[in-house]
Amino acid sequence: MRLARGVSPWLLPTAATAAVTALLTRRNRRWALAAVPLSALTGGMLWFFRDPDRTPGHGRVLSPADGVVQSIDPWPDGRTRVAIFMNPLNVHVNRAPLAGNVTSVQHVAGGFLPAFNKDSDQNERVVWHFETALGDIEMVQIAGAVARRIVPYLNAGAKVEQAERIGLIRLGSRVDLYLPEGISPAVSVGDKTVAGVTRIDHG
Repeated sequence: MRLARGVSPWLLPTAATAAVTALLTRRNRRWALAAVPLSALTGGMLWFFRDPDRTPGHGRVLSPADGVVQSIDPWPDGRTRVAIFMNPLNVHVNRAPLAGNVTSVQHVAGGFLPAFNKDSDQNERVVWHFETALGDIEMVQIAGAVARRIVPYLNAGAKVEQAERIGLIRLGSRVDLYLPEGISPAVSVGDKTVAGVTRIDHG
């Protein structure tokens, strides 16, 4: 199973501690009180940080995240924001919605409210801009109450293919995608999305 880049600081110490306590259990069974939950936690982290290969879907704009469409909102400048909520069981690796060039990757400090909270727009986040065939596309990775770390894989100036892995949000949260003026969403609130596969725009 492929694991996401950027998970080592969390996974390795947990897995190492689980292995040590499992070995100590052979000497004293009381160590099982620590070994069992640590082994379970390691298994859970392996699942949380999985990074499956994907065959890109068809469409001008593909979903950047696994999750559920939380809201679709018209923006004052004519764009449409599609907010995708990621729960802890989703794949946490985000993908490029279109092919193009990364023009900026900006980290913005903020809080850590639950991602479904209406005020989570002020959370810790990373704002991406892509220059694409549809013009400038903005995407925002938003940390949640559990996800305290966003790990971008690319820097400004990088060329990116559609559905390419671009970053990781540890343990869920939210990804907002802004569709350019004149492009309507092909998804509805409550729809499930698959990063790099689900079409977001109407053809």
